[in-house]
Amino acid sequence: MYAIRILIRQPVRSVLTVGGIGLCIVLMLFLLGVYRGVADGSVDYIRRNPADLWVLQRNATNILRGSSLLTLSHGTLLRETGGVRQASPVLLFLATVWRGKENATLFLAGFDPATGAGGPPEIAAGRSVKDDDEVVLDRSFAAKYGIHPGDVVRIQDDSLRVSGLSAGTNAFVIQYGFVTLRRAQAILGIPSIVSLYLVSLRPGEDRDSVRRAIMEDVPGVEVYDHATFLQNNIREMESGFMPILYAIAAIGAVVLTSILTLLLTVIILESRHDFAVMRALGSPESFLSGVVLVQASVLSIAGITCALLAFPVLTETIELIAPEVSAQGSLLQAGTVSLVVLGITLFSAWLAVRRLRGIYPLEAFA
Repeated sequence: MYAIRILIRQPVRSVLTVGGIGLCIVLMLFLLGVYRGVADGSVDYIRRNPADLWVLQRNATNILRGSSLLTLSHGTLLRETGGVRQASPVLLFLATVWRGKENATLFLAGFDPATGAGGPPEIAAGRSVKDDDEVVLDRSFAAKYGIHPGDVVRIQDDSLRVSGLSAGTNAFVIQYGFVTLRRAQAILGIPSIVSLYLVSLRPGEDRDSVRRAIMEDVPGVEVYDHATFLQNNIREMESGFMPILYAIAAIGAVVLTSILTLLLTVIILESRHDFAVMRALGSPESFLSGVVLVQASVLSIAGITCALLAFPVLTETIELIAPEVSAQGSLLQAGTVSLVVLGITLFSAWLAVRRLRGIYPLEAFA
């Protein structure tokens, strides 16, 4: 109760401290939520377009930050390889989409509607592409620019009707769009070019044997099974995003530690006479340290509570303002951040408690 009374004496300072702690926690939760959103959105297109094998140009390992160029003749050789049931071509490239006078960049995917391989992993509204004059847009992209199924957009000089909106195609920094392979090749201006092939095998065929056969029979290609190719893209995503996440999280942890240590130290200095009196009356060191620890715990628990209440409102507000930003929270993330904050609290209290060593019982009579 004495520890709480000390905090109540300075309500403004305590409220500001709880707010600072809460903001640091919200920052950590938001970073984890954005990471999870990016991690899912960046590779959902790959994860939800299952193929036995992914065939790319030699030395290409991923589609997030790599390039791959193959031709339709590669597809002919793939289909002639023993064990291959289907080899579906996909053409991926960056394209500018115009809506009136507004324009934005999409990661455009041209695929064969007859097989559906490489197309939208999920249709959230409308339907998938059927004709060359149609396009499917990511729903976050469409929400940002006020586009709905049935609207018309331009890619270069081509007017395309939006047949539907897709889910699982928001890669955070860029979103996917989908057209037919013929339309994608016409936009790019190279009729026979593709980026990769999604290969499905005949029932009972050994995947590794077919992979080796493709490597031997089809020149200039790399062949990955679905799990390996997915991991390649996850690793590429993490290499570009994780360092930033760690840096910002570390800065937040340092700021939080500094706030708590500074506040607790100031409280100790302001209550120096009270602590001296308690020492003169025979209060054990554990009691004095416990006062500081209780203060730190109360502030951190209040900050955690405020942050957990504010986080859902914050994420919904951000998604309304910027639909392409997807922060996916979870109980595991909230629990992890809460434990980290409690650990920072104990460390900050330990740093501040050292100031108690300079308080002597005789100061009570000064």
